[in-house]
Amino acid sequence: MDFPAKSLIKWYKSHKRNLPWRQTTDPYKIWLSEVIMQQTQVVQGLNYWLKFTEKYPKVQDLAKAPADEVMKMWQGLGYYSRARNLHEAAKFIVKEHNSVFPHTYISIRELKGVGDYTAAAIASIAYNLPHAVVDGNVYRVLSRVFGIDTPIDTGEGKKEFQKLADSLLPKKEVATYNQALMEFGALQCRPANPDCENCVLSDKCWALANMKVDKLPVKSKKTKVSNRYLNYFVFIHNKHTYIKKRDKKDIWQGLYEFYLIEQLKKEPVDEVLKSAELKKVIALKNVTVKNVSHEYKHILSHQHLYARFFTVELKNATELKGYKKVKLSELHKYAFPRLMEKHLKDRGMIK
Repeated sequence: MDFPAKSLIKWYKSHKRNLPWRQTTDPYKIWLSEVIMQQTQVVQGLNYWLKFTEKYPKVQDLAKAPADEVMKMWQGLGYYSRARNLHEAAKFIVKEHNSVFPHTYISIRELKGVGDYTAAAIASIAYNLPHAVVDGNVYRVLSRVFGIDTPIDTGEGKKEFQKLADSLLPKKEVATYNQALMEFGALQCRPANPDCENCVLSDKCWALANMKVDKLPVKSKKTKVSNRYLNYFVFIHNKHTYIKKRDKKDIWQGLYEFYLIEQLKKEPVDEVLKSAELKKVIALKNVTVKNVSHEYKHILSHQHLYARFFTVELKNATELKGYKKVKLSELHKYAFPRLMEKHLKDRGMIK
C-alpha cells in the first residue's frame, strides 16, 4: 500500500496541539517531554514539564540536583523509576558526554531508562534522523490501516510493526512525520470512538472497510492484578514523627514512608494492632492510638493498593531502626507517594 505520509503531515500541521516541546529542537527538553509523558495524560504532564524546565533549564542543572529534590519535583506523577532513571541519565551525560546531549540513536539508547521508542523519538525530532517511532498510538494506526492482527505485546508483533514503520518512513520531514503519526493516533484514530468519518486515511483503512476498527490492535495478554493491604503507622512524639526512604525495588522506591505492616488480606483494626510485627517495634502499653483513617484505594496497572493510616501517640521517645525522626512541620519537604500525601493533607499535616 502507498501510505499517504504527505496527507498525514498536512493533517498534523492543521490539527496538532500547541505543546511547548514542539517549539524546540533542544534534545534535552525533548527527552524530558518523552520521559514525563510516558503513561501520563498531556494535561497533567505539561505542568511537570514546565516545572522541570524552569527548575533545571540545562542537563547540568538536573544532574547536580539532590536525588530527594528530583523525587519531590516528580511527586504525584507516578511510575517513579522514570524520575530515578532521568536523574541517573543526566549525571551520565554530564560525566561521559561532557554535558552535551548525545546525538546518535545508539548513544541516546544507552541512557538509563531509554528504550527503542524514546531513542527513536529523540533522534528523529531533535536531529531529524531516520528512525521510525512505534508507540501505542502508532500500533493502533498501523494495525487498523493495514489490518494487522499480530498481538502488539509479543516479540513477533513488535518486530513486525517496527519493520513496517521503518518501511513507511519518508526521506524528508522525518521529525514532522513521526510526530504526525503519533498525534493522529492520539486525536483521530483513538482507542474508543475514533473519528472515522473525517479521517484522511479512511479510504486506505482495512479495519474501516471490514468493520474491525474496534478489534484492532490485538493484545495477547491480560494484566494480572494483585491486591495489597498496607497499614501505615504514623508514630508521633513531641511534634515529631518517623519516616524512612523506601529502598526496596518495588513501587515508590526512593520515596519516603511511615512504618509499614503489609498483609495478604484485609485484617480488622484490632488484629493489626495485636500483630507480632508491631510488637517488635513498640509496646502497646506505651502508646495511644489517636486515629485510624478510612481506607485509601490506589489503582495501578498491575496492583490495587488498599491503605490505612494509624496515628499513634508515643508516651516515650523511641528509636526505630532505619527511620529518621523529623518534625511534623517539615513533612512537606519530603517526597511521599500520592496516596500518602493525600492522607497527610486530609489530616491537615501538610497543605
